[in-house]
Amino acid sequence: MSDLHVTHPRNRQVVERMRPETEADWLLVCGDVSEIIEDVEWALALLRERFATVVWVPGNHELWTCPGDALRGKERYLHLVDMCRRFGVITPEDPYPIWDGVGGPVTIAPLFLLYDYTFGCNIAPTKQESLARAHEVGVVCSDEFLLHPDPYSSRDAWCHARVRETELRLRACDVAIPTILVNHFPLIDAPTRVLRYPEFAQWCGTKWTTNWHRQFRAAVVVYGHLHIPRTTWHDGVRFEEVSLGYPREWHCQMTSRNVPRRIWPSSNSC
Repeated sequence: MSDLHVTHPRNRQVVERMRPETEADWLLVCGDVSEIIEDVEWALALLRERFATVVWVPGNHELWTCPGDALRGKERYLHLVDMCRRFGVITPEDPYPIWDGVGGPVTIAPLFLLYDYTFGCNIAPTKQESLARAHEVGVVCSDEFLLHPDPYSSRDAWCHARVRETELRLRACDVAIPTILVNHFPLIDAPTRVLRYPEFAQWCGTKWTTNWHRQFRAAVVVYGHLHIPRTTWHDGVRFEEVSLGYPREWHCQMTSRNVPRRIWPSSNSC
């Protein structure tokens, strides 16, 4: 699951109640646990006590530098990685683990890729024009003010560095084993076409990863960020958006959200 946003008391209660179905269950946490480091620490430490393995990737909220917080950019990300390692939580900086249980083997690949505004070309041909359109209609992601790319010159430059580094790691994976690609942002722009505000798509991924689900043998792609939990299929690959979201978004349909969502094995992979 993703987008736990545990600063909201009702979401915190969801995490407090969360239990695995079996002692062997792994949990994939696809970012946006919280923008407050202490809350991220609380949630991941609790979940690691309960699940056999916890895999975490950062969302944009974990990377925010809020007032009173000194950590920013890459330094903040690496601080979160070190924190996860103290609890035994797997991060995008660690060797990709292999699920060898029912339906295995399958490589679990936690990714940290960010975005480069290229999804915004659906509303305008350039980054500058898509950003101007967003400001014009009043749909501007808080990342523009809180997510600092230090030491990179921009968020898109950080994104491109992460894409290059991650692609090399994925190419080194065993080609005989399928993958489950885990990222906070969708790897393709198709899921963003149902956004209520299409201007927001530019903060949702990069077109550099458009073919990754085919190129890297994905059995499933797992992501969050959009707060539109659903299952879709693209090129025969299952895509799972696993957000919890804010209480106002989920409280009326909690029972239908299957929290957390079962990813593997699926009914047709056993």
